[in-house]
Amino acid sequence: MSALSVTAASKQAPKRLPIRDAATVMLIDASGREPKVLMGRRHEGVRFMPGKYVFPGGRVERADGLVSVAAPYPPHVERRLKHGVRRATASRVKAYGLAAIRELAEETGLMIGQRGVAFRARGDAWAPFVEAGIAPSLDGLHFVARAITPPGRPRRFDTRFFAADASLIAARREGVIHADAELVELCWPTLAEARSLDLPAITRLILVDLEARLEDGLERDQPTPFYRRGSQSARELV
Repeated sequence: MSALSVTAASKQAPKRLPIRDAATVMLIDASGREPKVLMGRRHEGVRFMPGKYVFPGGRVERADGLVSVAAPYPPHVERRLKHGVRRATASRVKAYGLAAIRELAEETGLMIGQRGVAFRARGDAWAPFVEAGIAPSLDGLHFVARAITPPGRPRRFDTRFFAADASLIAARREGVIHADAELVELCWPTLAEARSLDLPAITRLILVDLEARLEDGLERDQPTPFYRRGSQSARELV
């Protein structure tokens, strides 16, 4: 093939985006007659899912796996998080839940953890926890689903969806939600109300999985749905 042909072919070939580890947490308020879930509306100016209602979450950072925790995952949660993961090191698997907790705090100001526990972290991302004296804790996180963003999107993530009871909130930072933030609004809809919001397709599917898990009991060890191509693939149980 000539150099010209190679150049033309490279221009036509779609760019293969890396798939980044990500995590999100679905906070559940079970104090009323019907459970409610925390959701946030994304800023219209962001590139990924603008204006959509989502669960707080984001990309896993390398420093997340180096953070000490007040309590580890329940054994069955850690085992299911490791399933099907290449190089499923302890720090990598721990980082999933810690990223979900960190992103929740960054996007909503809500911190999950325990007070009065020795806590070690690196980097500025965890500074609010250090200042508040909150050590993140993984024992209240329940692994609900996993999904990989399908090809053709501006960003691709391999996301772990956790659920946690809102009673685990140990501290709250004010002023996080505003007109220029990533999340411009927070709400606590029931699951039925959430389905009427402007949701990404995968979020709508995860709500179904969440409802089933709430009915059966989040603490139970159950197979986890895995959407290998986001909402465009069959639902596997792993």
